Amino acid sequence: MTDRQIAWFRPLWLGLLIVGSAALTTGYTCITPFAAFAVIAATTLSRRDAVLLTVALWLTNQAVGFGVLNYPWTARACAWGVAIGAAAVIGTLAAHWTVRRFGSFRAPAQTGVAFVAAFALYQLTLYAAAVSMLGGTEAFSAPIIGQVLLANAVTLVGLVGLYQLIAGARFLSRRRRAHASPARLA
Repeated sequence: MTDRQIAWFRPLWLGLLIVGSAALTTGYTCITPFAAFAVIAATTLSRRDAVLLTVALWLTNQAVGFGVLNYPWTARACAWGVAIGAAAVIGTLAAHWTVRRFGSFRAPAQTGVAFVAAFALYQLTLYAAAVSMLGGTEAFSAPIIGQVLLANAVTLVGLVGLYQLIAGARFLSRRRRAHASPARLA
């Protein structure tokens, strides 16, 4: 594989995350697992790129919600959309900070701690929006938060597995390229 072909792994990864977000928005309807996406972004991307990806995921979520799932075009629905976007970015920043802060820990521990931070701050931000201005605090009951937590945890496991597959393919393509190099043939 050429360097140009290997360079496609990054856009492939980002594209898969965006397509996955759209699919999950459609499947879960009112639950997009932004905490799971925050953690995978924090563990695989720079802070800047993680935030940009989060904004792209949020825009995808809003496009699917309003364009496909027929979310109502009301001021309250739009305000909730903005609150969700802000909460997603805050969760991503929390996950990124946590991953860097716990850099000496093994990857599973980093991922777990980042997940707790991202999920907690995402939910707290949404709850603060509900309490302060938007209403809807009934959506924060223990059973509903449990469902959201489960959806995020299952999604995170899937995203980590997907990343491992992509990273493995990238490793194999680099290894194959190294074995076929002209210096090796001489």
